[in-house]
Parts: sequence; structure tokens; C-alpha cells
Amino acid sequence: MKVGFVSLGCSKNLVDTEIAIGILKEHGMEIVNNPEDAEMIIVNTCGFIDPAKEEAINTILKMAEYKKKKCKYLVAMGCLVQRYTDELKKSMPEVDLWIRLDKYEDFYTEIENLINKKAEDNTKYGKLTSYPKEPLPLPTKEQFFEREISTGENFAYLKIGEGCSNRCTYCAIPFIRGPFISRPEEDIVEEAKLLAKKGIKEIIVIAQDTTKYGLDLYGEPRLAHLLKELCKIDGIEWIRFLYSYPEGIDDELIKVVKEEDKICKYFDIPIQHISNSVLKRMNRKTNKQNIEDVINKIRTNIPNVIIRTTVMVGFPGETKEDFNELYEFLKKAKFENLGAFTYSKEEGTPAARLKEQVHPMTKKSRYNKIMQLQQEISKENLEKLIGKEIKVLVEGITFDEKYYVGRSQYQVPDIDGITYIKNEKELELGSFVDCVITDSREYDLITEIKK
Repeated sequence: MKVGFVSLGCSKNLVDTEIAIGILKEHGMEIVNNPEDAEMIIVNTCGFIDPAKEEAINTILKMAEYKKKKCKYLVAMGCLVQRYTDELKKSMPEVDLWIRLDKYEDFYTEIENLINKKAEDNTKYGKLTSYPKEPLPLPTKEQFFEREISTGENFAYLKIGEGCSNRCTYCAIPFIRGPFISRPEEDIVEEAKLLAKKGIKEIIVIAQDTTKYGLDLYGEPRLAHLLKELCKIDGIEWIRFLYSYPEGIDDELIKVVKEEDKICKYFDIPIQHISNSVLKRMNRKTNKQNIEDVINKIRTNIPNVIIRTTVMVGFPGETKEDFNELYEFLKKAKFENLGAFTYSKEEGTPAARLKEQVHPMTKKSRYNKIMQLQQEISKENLEKLIGKEIKVLVEGITFDEKYYVGRSQYQVPDIDGITYIKNEKELELGSFVDCVITDSREYDLITEIKK
């Protein structure tokens, strides 16, 4: 059977898709890229915020159109399905099978039963209406190892945990994926070795909050220790970790990033806000002083470090003064990379019940101001890099072949900018080359090969 996949949402969801692809290939199914060729289409949905939900529903409906052609089965899986199984089943009869997160262990059995006309009625799973008391099961070790890498030959994501226990008042992740559970360190290291054998040069460690890794299994945070173990693997050139909360960044982690050559000098720290009153209503486990101290400590110990952050504007009760405090902080902090989004009222979350919801136009205005500021900061930061040397991973070439396209250790794929290398001699894709920065364009760098 020919199967097509559409993966929506975050990189953690993408790993789930890769596992699903690997399982089906192990059972002899053929994966196709063109939905017109697919006899089965599987959509892995995101259900985090309203725009993601809308995208998921629209994508399912779009894929349903192919049932008029060659497609026999339409399957939906992922966060949206976990959260709204009953409602979706009633409103979208075009879908033949809904696979919730708590059924992932039986993924192939579910698919096989569908093909053999033995699929069970998903409504019997029951509606998920409260915070899961038990963690959802991680995919099995074998499923992780069967995964099919979809991000190319150079980098791969390495999921080290599932769920989240932070319970920020605006976030539905704990309601969808349950509390944080860590994968055993030996399984993670073994999977990383398999990735290295496949030729993967960069590993991107991910979880909802990587700094919580190990607390549930070992009684203490073990991210720093895990990173050191990953550094011992031959073939892996770069290691980076994403989504590290400020309260979890300790001296040991900073020391490891500083001293280990393979670890990219890059921190992704989603602070969300800087006003203490807003942070408190968000139920964040940090405050303004802690955030400022962590950032200063990182920059003091690792002079060339890149820090990326994420902020939210328009949280219920965010006053003009709160927003101005955030704006002035960002103006001073000059983060190298920043993402912003407006607060989305998510049903079932404590923040949805808060009074003083901010008007949508006010949220949009604040968002625009933040992004305009960051554009100016980014331009200023990049201009300061002109004349400096960087190591670049070559990943492609422009259509006109004037430039090779790659990334430095300071650029996360699909999130940050890219690096252009002037095409002066033939370069092998997947190789590393030393370059000199000659110019910058908004969020991108222009370089030439070091003479």
C-alpha cells in the first residue's frame, strides 16, 4: 500500500511522524510524497493554539478530497485528535480512523485493523476532559529506532522526553500529552549512535522543557550529563538542545556548553514575559531577576553565545505598563533571535477563565511593535559579525548557483536565518567549510570561503 503523510506542528510532532513512517515501512508499505499517489493519507495534527487547530482541520478536509481519486483511507493522529476525538468524529465523517496519542503503542495494529475492516469505534476511548493522572506511554525503544529521518542527511531531532509538568496557565500541553516523562539515558545514547551511523552530523535534542530531563527517572536534572555522553559519539559534529527554561539552567549546564566543542554555543530560552505580575499569572516558575541573572551568567561565561527567546503578548491582565516593561527589557537584552506570539485563549486552561482579556487589536499592535524592534536588533547584531570567521554546514545551493546555502552553529534549521556562501569553488553538500562573513540581509548572513 502507498501511504502519504502530512506532519503539522512542532519538531516533537515530527519525530512522532518519523516513527510512524518507519513502522509502516518495516511492514512493507511504500511512502509517497504526492497525495495523488497515496492509497492512504495520514495527517499528524497539532492542537496547541487556535491557528494550529484551524490548520489541522483545513488540512484534513483538503486531504479528504483525494478520496475522490486514488485514496481509500484517511487517517488523523496527533494532539488535536487526542484532545477532541469525539467532536472530530461527529463532525468529520470523511476520516476513517482517529489515532489518539494514548494508542500510539498500537499504531500499526490500528492501521492493520482499518485495512482489514476491523477498526474499532474510537469514541469508546472516552473524552479527555482533565489533566492526565498517568503519563501517556512513550513509543517503544524499537519504534524510536525504526523511525525514518525526514529532515535530510545532515541533522535529526532527538526526543529525550514527552509531556510537560510545568502547567503554565495558558498552555494545553499537559492536558494533551500528560506530565513530563524522561526516556532512559541509555536508549537516547543508543539512538544517537544509530543516527551517527546513518551519517547524521547534527543532533538537535528536544523536549517540551529539556532542563527537566531526568528528574522523574533519576531524581535530579541530568541534561548536562546526557549532553556529555552524546559528545562522545563519533561522527556527530554538532549537538544543540532546544526549549530550556530559565529556572532549569544551572552552572553545570552552562559549564558543559562552554567546554564541550561539539555543543553549539546556543541557548533557546522561552521566557514568555519579564513583568513579575504577568509571570505570576502565567504560573511560570521564575521571575524577572532570575531571568536577567541567567542571561548575564550565560553571556559572561560564553562570550560568543547566541540566545534565542520566545515572548507572549496580550496575556490576560497585561497592562500597558507590563508591555512597556517587556519592550524595554528586550531593547536592552538584544536577543540574537526572538519569536513572539499573541495569547490564544485555550479552553480548559486556567488562563481562559481569567478576567481582563486583552482586546485582539491591542494584542496585534503589541506583537507588531515587538517584531519591529527585533528586526532592528537583529540587523544591528548581524552587522557586528561582518569580518568574523564561522564554520558552516553546507546544505544546498541557490537556484541560480551563485551561492551555496548552509547554517552555522548559531542557526537552528527552519527557525533562524541561513548562511549564504559565495560559489567560488565546488563544495560537497553535507561538508563543513570555514567562511568569513562579508555582509548580512535581515536575518541571514553572506559569506565567502576563507582563503
